[in-house]
Amino acid sequence: MDGDYIIGGVFTIHYYIHTVENNYTTMPEPLRCAGSMDTRELRFARAMIFAIEEINNNTELLPGIRLGYEIHDSCGSVPVAVHVAFQFSNGLDPVFDTGDNCSQSGKVMAIVGESGSTPSISMSRVLGSFNIPQVSHYATCACLSDKKQYPSFFRTIPSDQFQADALAKLVKHFGWTWIGAVRSDSDYGNNGMASFLEAALKEGICVEYSVSFYRTHPRSRIQRVADVIRRSTALVVVAFVASGDMVLLLEELSLEPPPPRQWIGSESWVTDPNFLKFSFCAGAIGFGIQQSVIPGLRDFLLDLSPSEVVASPLLTEFWEDAFNCRLGKNAAAGESVCDGTEDLQRLQSPYTDTSQLRVTNMAYKAVYAIAHAIHNAVCKEINGTSQCDKLTKLESKQVFTELKKVRFSQNGYDVSFDANGDPVAVYELVNWQKSETGVIELVTVGHYDASLPVGLEFRINKNLTWVDGGTQVPVSVCSNSCPPGTRKVLQKGKPICCYDCISCPEGEISNATDSLDCFPCPEEFWPNAERDACFPKPVEFLSFEDVLGIILAAFSVGGACLTIITTVVFFRHRMSPIVRANNSELSFLLLLSLTLCFLCSLTFIGAPSDWSCMLRHTAFGITFVLCISCVLGKTIVVLMAFKATLPGSNVMKWFGPPQQRMTVVSFTFIQVLICTIWLVVSPPFPIKNLNIYKEKIILECALGSAIGFWAVLGYIGLLAVFCFVLAVLARKLPDNFNEAKFITFSMLIFCAVWITFIPAYVSSPGKFTVAVEIFAILASSFGLILCIFAPKCFIILFKPEKNTKKHLMNKNEY
Repeated sequence: MDGDYIIGGVFTIHYYIHTVENNYTTMPEPLRCAGSMDTRELRFARAMIFAIEEINNNTELLPGIRLGYEIHDSCGSVPVAVHVAFQFSNGLDPVFDTGDNCSQSGKVMAIVGESGSTPSISMSRVLGSFNIPQVSHYATCACLSDKKQYPSFFRTIPSDQFQADALAKLVKHFGWTWIGAVRSDSDYGNNGMASFLEAALKEGICVEYSVSFYRTHPRSRIQRVADVIRRSTALVVVAFVASGDMVLLLEELSLEPPPPRQWIGSESWVTDPNFLKFSFCAGAIGFGIQQSVIPGLRDFLLDLSPSEVVASPLLTEFWEDAFNCRLGKNAAAGESVCDGTEDLQRLQSPYTDTSQLRVTNMAYKAVYAIAHAIHNAVCKEINGTSQCDKLTKLESKQVFTELKKVRFSQNGYDVSFDANGDPVAVYELVNWQKSETGVIELVTVGHYDASLPVGLEFRINKNLTWVDGGTQVPVSVCSNSCPPGTRKVLQKGKPICCYDCISCPEGEISNATDSLDCFPCPEEFWPNAERDACFPKPVEFLSFEDVLGIILAAFSVGGACLTIITTVVFFRHRMSPIVRANNSELSFLLLLSLTLCFLCSLTFIGAPSDWSCMLRHTAFGITFVLCISCVLGKTIVVLMAFKATLPGSNVMKWFGPPQQRMTVVSFTFIQVLICTIWLVVSPPFPIKNLNIYKEKIILECALGSAIGFWAVLGYIGLLAVFCFVLAVLARKLPDNFNEAKFITFSMLIFCAVWITFIPAYVSSPGKFTVAVEIFAILASSFGLILCIFAPKCFIILFKPEKNTKKHLMNKNEY
């Protein structure tokens, strides 16, 4: 249609061109389209005509100026699209030639189209050289945002870069980390999938396979793609495929029982009503252009007069295909002739389906964007009224300049372009859901607005249905998530989403799902059985509540009571010969020291503290030296008493009671001095031993100075050995007066116990070290009291007839 200014249009109304083998001897035939018609694309073209007619009837936009149009079918072919681009650039189409040199008829100011990215790229390279603006309604390749290569390209549909980012976030939102990827082998598919894979990598999503195909490829190539999808383990398939390619793949998959797959679709096909017939794709989700309402468009599309249909070869083809009849002269013998009763109102076709206008609105807005640019170039505001001069010599470069600044609202939708010629990216999240009647419908379930802050741009406000009509989000992962207490170990040669779950090593935990590593617990903490949390290590020491502690405490108290009972027996019979003959003063002192020895073992039981650590070792050392000193004194007295019976011996005056007391005090004082030095220089102190057991804390007393500890033990051992040697020497002395043999047995037990104690003490872990020490104290104490005092108590209590001086002197009674 002619007009004051012409707007070009290019749409992919057919997807193929008629191929002819050229013989290079005659001129090749003109390029012409082949295959069936895409009536959805026909609707886009008719929406452009509707917008132009609406503008021509508008009194505010371009008043007094009539726009014309020149629309071409690119056949989805680059050669045809380039041919059309050169024709637009020439600007001398004979259809509009009026012979008036002043007329601008036939000169295209701007172009709406193309529908595909690859033809748009080819056209833009041509048109950009002539500064002819191109506003696409459906070319989404992110590459077209490069203004150095495509300076005059604009679009009303968002770039695939935004869609790729949105799809990656969508996949991540539902926890899918193992997906398949299918793309068109074209600029649209390759660039779109490259952007998606880059965004998916940032989100930690792995791709099992990435395959491509194109509708002109041999069927074997499409079959291979279908086989890859069938054999894959990934449940989710992201398809960045043009609608003309996607229909071939879905038809191939439908030949056999299709595999259950959760389809994630790009805008190109996921909102195309033609695909809703593939029921095995129910549950598919993807992003689509916002739905819109264009008042009056449906009536315009359905109001086709016979003259309009006959005058347009495209409309004629559409009419004949839709109603399966032939118009007028096109009818051949035997074919059905259209009789005029055909009704578009009853026709179920994408052409007549205006229930979800998406891309159609993009074409509609593209026309209005160009009209606003022309308006700004040729019209002026005078007293609030627009006045336009249709005789203004307008160049496409001026329209190009004004398009950059266009900003308006049409039917409630804002239209503007950024520095790259792209609009604000706003998408609807659509879901293929089965209705109650079993028909698959497109349902809007959410929105995506790239202009919102990060994290707020994506929202879902309705329930979704999934593959096979399920209501639960399907799972598509290479490996199941590693629970807390384990860590991920990558499988060799596989993507990062494929891993094994390994339990954390001893002493380490992981408290998060899919942890890459385990970390050790703090020093005084230990993992629980699941190794997902740290708990304070149990503190262990020999307490009065332990069975072992109770037993040792009972023996300690029992030994002390036994000693006290022995003391009482000796005290009540202190005047008896056997008590008096065995040095009663040293005996009572020995019984006192034995009582203290039994009781000092109680200081080893219970939680160690500063005072208890110092007390337990010093009390043990001093009381045992006091005990051994008494035994040593008794042994010396026995030896000296025998020597004193020899004629002329005066030795007992050196071993009377005062000398005996001095001996005991002297030996004990040396031990007191050793303990004092030990406590002053480096005393014992309580510590938390974390080295013996990894899973618990041993509360024990550190020695402070090991030299002090072994000096105390060494001094006790020295006295015990000395006492043992003397007792052995005196064991065969005559008369019942001699108790050296009992001392010998007691010292033998004492030395054996403490010789055994040393390796046991060094090798025993934790609280058993303390138990060994207590056992040594109790064993040696019981050895002394049983060997030295038990025989005497037995005679006192049960054999009083032997408790006589005559019997003690071993003299026979006649």
